Amino acid sequence: MSGTQEGGGIALRNVTHFFETPDGPFQVLDDFTMVAEVGSFLALVGPSGCGKSTVTRLVSGLLTPSSGDILLGGSLVTGPRPNVGMAFQNPVMLEWRDVVGNIILPLEIVARDMPQKARVERARELLELVSLSGFENKRPSELSGGMRQRVSLCRALVHRPDVLILDEPFGALDAFTREELWLVMQSLRKKEQFTCLLITHDLRESVFLSDEVLVMSDRPARLQYQTTIELGTERSLKDLYSVEVTELLAHLRHQIEVAQGRIGSESQIIDS
Repeated sequence: MSGTQEGGGIALRNVTHFFETPDGPFQVLDDFTMVAEVGSFLALVGPSGCGKSTVTRLVSGLLTPSSGDILLGGSLVTGPRPNVGMAFQNPVMLEWRDVVGNIILPLEIVARDMPQKARVERARELLELVSLSGFENKRPSELSGGMRQRVSLCRALVHRPDVLILDEPFGALDAFTREELWLVMQSLRKKEQFTCLLITHDLRESVFLSDEVLVMSDRPARLQYQTTIELGTERSLKDLYSVEVTELLAHLRHQIEVAQGRIGSESQIIDS
């Protein structure tokens, strides 16, 4: 598991969750446990519909688990927290605001005493990190999909959150733009300090960006498998074509097939 220290990071302990439906309780998670050390980057993968996004909403405090505990920074999550940043597949932006105006929106909510000049300076700092300097005054409709997602990442980080949740933020982009955003994310991680939980269906993305990849079983989901990514901090897209990564991707694909029930349960492994 990703370390043993929960302080400063993310911890889900024996979390079970049901959604109430007209047909009765619908179970999504079953005794789900995971830990992310402070500053780590975890990727969560698994079959479609297994509950990955439910995990993000529980961590962010938007949902309360049916049973079990969720901790951020060692304290119990009982509702939404200002120290959490989130970015989604659809970077919803306000068309009547320019790029800077969209980025600083979280600061207007969680940092009301922060001077406007400081808010704008913080937005500009992040725009430089994602190579969007010069686009400060553009409207969302004037940006490409990749540019809007860069702005979304800036908005998620503008208030310097301790925890960053990425729910398939690059899933709607073409392959080349997606890889560009992986490099942007790598750059942001070097400059900003946060613990990150990434939800993705792209195994290459999970390997390139994360310190560990966790595979969820089919619904109701448990933690089925996890592995540490041994690529170091200075990663290149060329690493994805190495023999070692090719073998790792094949093994992760195998674990997804196990989770989908296409291969016998004897193949399940928890790699600690």
